[in-house]
Amino acid sequence: MPKKIVFTGGGTVGHVTLNLILIPKFIEDGWEVHYIGDKHGIEYEQITQSGLDVTFHSIATGKLRRYFSWQNMLDVFKVSYGVLQSFAIMARLKPQVLFSKGGFVSVPPVIATKPLGVPVFVHESDLSMGLANKIAYRFATTMYTTFEQPESLTKAKHVGAITKVGNKVPYDTSKIDAIKSHFDPKLKTILFIGGSAGARVFNDFVSNTPELTQHYNVINISGDKSLNELSQNLYRVDYVTDLYQPLMDLADVVVTRGGSNTIFELVAMQKLHLIVPLGKEASRGDQLENAAYFEKKGYARQLAEDRLTLENLQDELNQLFTDEAQYKKQMKESNELKSQDEFYHLMMADISKTAKGI
Repeated sequence: MPKKIVFTGGGTVGHVTLNLILIPKFIEDGWEVHYIGDKHGIEYEQITQSGLDVTFHSIATGKLRRYFSWQNMLDVFKVSYGVLQSFAIMARLKPQVLFSKGGFVSVPPVIATKPLGVPVFVHESDLSMGLANKIAYRFATTMYTTFEQPESLTKAKHVGAITKVGNKVPYDTSKIDAIKSHFDPKLKTILFIGGSAGARVFNDFVSNTPELTQHYNVINISGDKSLNELSQNLYRVDYVTDLYQPLMDLADVVVTRGGSNTIFELVAMQKLHLIVPLGKEASRGDQLENAAYFEKKGYARQLAEDRLTLENLQDELNQLFTDEAQYKKQMKESNELKSQDEFYHLMMADISKTAKGI
């Protein structure tokens, strides 16, 4: 019988990216791969688009809130039903291991492993755990963390950031040439990227600040197809795959949200970056913590969203360009990065110690 692994995680692209990195490696090593998620979630879209040989199992899911809401009562039933569905799926599959990247959809399958005795490996990207991973930690065999955690979290294993930087992806050079032909070589190039849930503030800023292109060449990865445009000193695109790295290479500086996946990729690239984190009103405050950590480490600068004006942006970027050598030195000397292969081999060693039939 083939070895089987179940992946889970979703809600945002960041909760799926690492799974998409690991899945091909497991398939290559002869594992049968399954995914438990929400068919209405971004995880289903991402897994389907990947074309990987993965069987997707959809379950009911609900959002876990830290505050009172009548919706919580309904969602308790959804999560409970999701646990029963996950239990039935895994009782039938009999997987050797479950890997969770977090997000609300991951809670039911993680809980369902307990009576089945399936080892659970969890990954936490942020400085402080989200509610879903706080629950998952109680059921975890091991929790891999991007940031160092308190010694009291005995199941936590600090591995640093796992990045896909360095992977060579073929791309159409004529597309980059076309973009360059619209750019002024005398100007610095800024790339705005906001992640799956945080691009709107950058999109609005670029749309409402036409004078931006008088000072910079601008690349705006927007997530919104209606904004797509290539004009003088401006390239706006909703989504990129093969052009992601070439566009990063074209940029002198990146303006980004504070999601750990993206900002650690920028460290791996040694790319100057300004972090505009999501505030507590739009998140649990994890991006504020990430931004403060990066600023303290000397990797980046940060700017509060409510201070994002052309004048303030120029001030911050000028500081980055002035101290460019120091920022790049700090990023180059970072010991908080791990290659995909290094993490996969580490994880396989841990799985072999705990999973049955390996």
